Amino acid sequence: MDTVPENPQYAETRKRRARDRTASLNAAPHVGASHLRDSAHRHHSPMASIKTDDLETEPAQIVSPVPRRHLLTSESLHWLRLSELADDDGLARGVSPASAASSSASAFPSSSASKRLSFSALLEHERVARGIHTSASLQRDPLDDRIDQGAVRRWVRWMHKHNLKAWVVPSAIAASIWVKWCIGLGGYSGHATPPMFGDYEAQRHWMELTIHLPIQQWYTYDLRYWGLDYPPLTAYVSWICGRVGSWIDPSWFALETSRGIETPGNKLFMRATVLVLDALVFVPALYAFTRTWLSTRSSRTQHAALVTLLFHPALLLIDFGHFQYNSVMLGLTLLAIDAFAVGLDLVGAVFFVLSLGFKQMALYYAPVVGAYLLGKCIYLGPKNGTRLFIRLAFVTVLSFIVLFAPFLPPFAPISALGVSISRIFPFARGLFEDKVANFWCFTNVTVLKWKRVFNGKEALLIRASAALTALGFLPAVAGLLWGSCKTRLRSPSPSAKEQIDAPATPMTHLNSSTTPTPTLPLLPYALLTTSMSFFLFSFQVHEKTILLPLLPLALLLSGATPGEEVFAWGALGNVVGVFSMWPLLKKDGLGVQYLAMLLLWCRLIGYNPFAMRLRSFVGLLSTAVHISMGLLHLLELVIVPPTRYPDLFPVLNVLVSTPVFGLVWLWSIKRGIEVSWAMGGLTGSRADAKDKGKEKEQGGEWEKEKANGLSTVDPVPSLSRPGVRNDAGTRAKSLGFASGQDVSGGRGYRDPRRRALERLSMRAGGGEEGG
Repeated sequence: MDTVPENPQYAETRKRRARDRTASLNAAPHVGASHLRDSAHRHHSPMASIKTDDLETEPAQIVSPVPRRHLLTSESLHWLRLSELADDDGLARGVSPASAASSSASAFPSSSASKRLSFSALLEHERVARGIHTSASLQRDPLDDRIDQGAVRRWVRWMHKHNLKAWVVPSAIAASIWVKWCIGLGGYSGHATPPMFGDYEAQRHWMELTIHLPIQQWYTYDLRYWGLDYPPLTAYVSWICGRVGSWIDPSWFALETSRGIETPGNKLFMRATVLVLDALVFVPALYAFTRTWLSTRSSRTQHAALVTLLFHPALLLIDFGHFQYNSVMLGLTLLAIDAFAVGLDLVGAVFFVLSLGFKQMALYYAPVVGAYLLGKCIYLGPKNGTRLFIRLAFVTVLSFIVLFAPFLPPFAPISALGVSISRIFPFARGLFEDKVANFWCFTNVTVLKWKRVFNGKEALLIRASAALTALGFLPAVAGLLWGSCKTRLRSPSPSAKEQIDAPATPMTHLNSSTTPTPTLPLLPYALLTTSMSFFLFSFQVHEKTILLPLLPLALLLSGATPGEEVFAWGALGNVVGVFSMWPLLKKDGLGVQYLAMLLLWCRLIGYNPFAMRLRSFVGLLSTAVHISMGLLHLLELVIVPPTRYPDLFPVLNVLVSTPVFGLVWLWSIKRGIEVSWAMGGLTGSRADAKDKGKEKEQGGEWEKEKANGLSTVDPVPSLSRPGVRNDAGTRAKSLGFASGQDVSGGRGYRDPRRRALERLSMRAGGGEEGG
């Protein structure tokens, strides 16, 4: 067949471009055609089939490697031909929890349609050939096998590589719904145990009384049979569910005659209400969390975090097995935290009031939420801070008034409000009821019989409990307030105001009340500290309230990877949290669900409870605790407790679980201090140490830096700029930043850009002083 002759002008242009590409490749010997050929032949890669002429005329396209901005170590410097950095400098470059995993080299494309050659794959092959540690080895302890990244991360990686990224979230939510429904096929609280039954009957009974009685009688009707003792929002939700159920079958919620009903249709409806409310409140809150708090992380990390939280075993076993609606309360709190992360403080305040209005247990978070909002008012300064404080106070009071409106005049006498509050806070029940893994029950077994010694002096125990609880969460509250004081924005001097063009700079944005404070990374740790303090020391604690400390602990865990300190403590605390509820779950007949969910979740996150960890304190603790848990379960299978000690195994459960919770509480305080120190929130700034008369001089320095291109609208602003703290650029919304990677050194993240600006600022200051 005759071919059409090629245009000489086009042919000459094509040859010239080919020569230019060949010359540019030969100029870089490590990434040129000959190097690619040699590497491909040495490792029998598909590159071996490419002819030399083809490379010279039509070189293969090179896919740029995955950004390795956090992986600047000796391995990557091998390709940069630079001297090796010191270990301290390398660690100071802020390794994020997912850096090593997200920056692992990609393999050759599996699709036959894709003909691109992966530079990262060739880089890994050459490292192996030269005997150099690959990026995968960064995940490995020198004496351990490669750390398992977990089934979740492997599945998310597979979905992303096969162009199924958009299906990760729907698939994860659908799978979690299926698992939740399967858990609900088992027993529940009070199943076939008349006359009082259990929590299932309590929730159903509240639906019954709310749809048949006037609002003023909700908190006074037949208190001996599951009287309503939750805040009004729970009653309103029960009213809605009761109305919908009555339309389906009125016999399910007939007044008094429906007590103890356990028909299949009623069970199906009750289980469906938990599932629907969870999908409407908690699941969106989790998704919003991954999109806000993990916004600086990769989409893979966000998806892995979402799956980790969706399958959290403790919440699934209690809500969908034991039967409660804790996910609504936790979801509303999480929505409030998400709102704080994006600067919507008024919206967050409303969500938190709704959480308090659904379950009074949300008070475990109240000191920290209040301290964070008050700290932001301090951070914004007198003018903007006072304005925000007034708005927050107005919105909070108005939200409470709307919630309790049916119990206030003119709708009801003021006594109705007092009755409802007395039901919500039942101090008359005593210090504790069941065997709970907290300070009071633990010391009651090992040290002192509190009820016997303080018989008739319950008021003294209440005061002691309140004092210990306040001391327990004081470090978290003080850290937030002190950090806000030290990072408070200062108003620029009049001369600096004239030099600063507000619309063109981020000054107005930083002074806006919609900007999160630099202390935001402290919030998850503070929530953990405060809620764990309430669980350990407060009055009248139930086993299920461990869910409140486990929520922030799980949030921190979701942004970490195996091998990190945060991951180790998070996994241990959550596993022991589920274990502490074993006596309750066993009573409900949820033994299979308990074991299945623990093993499934550990497999998903890459945590092996059977592994021996002997090279760190948390590793030794995990090994000892897991062995104790296994032995206790085996003993419970083969030994019948003596008649004299019917609660032998629940007491042993308390003795194993309480020390772990206490250590998690202490660790959260330690981590809060470390994160505060890492972000500079507690160290002050040089501007505070200088006299205010130097503000004009600082403004001039900022203008010089701006002229040199150092001060830009960047996540790390210039440190010398008046009116902006030196930590105003903290990446507050990233849990990866807050969790940190440096486990052994004890140092937090230090952005290299921040260090460079600090050095320049110090040099400028020293030069001026010397001149």
